[in-house]
Amino acid sequence: MPNKEKASILEFVLKQRRRVLSYREWKHRLIGFGFGIAETDQGHVLTALPGGHRLCRLPERYCA
Repeated sequence: MPNKEKASILEFVLKQRRRVLSYREWKHRLIGFGFGIAETDQGHVLTALPGGHRLCRLPERYCA
């Protein structure tokens, strides 16, 4: 996936985070858009559903 497309997706996902009160609500909201969040040893990773294809790492400050 091109970096420009990843940046656009990340911007959308973080915008959705600012619209909710909790991390749990954000995860639930993202499922409706076809995304998930995987918690890995390297941090939180945005995934595409179904299948869990990893797209990019998420800034930790949004995952608390």
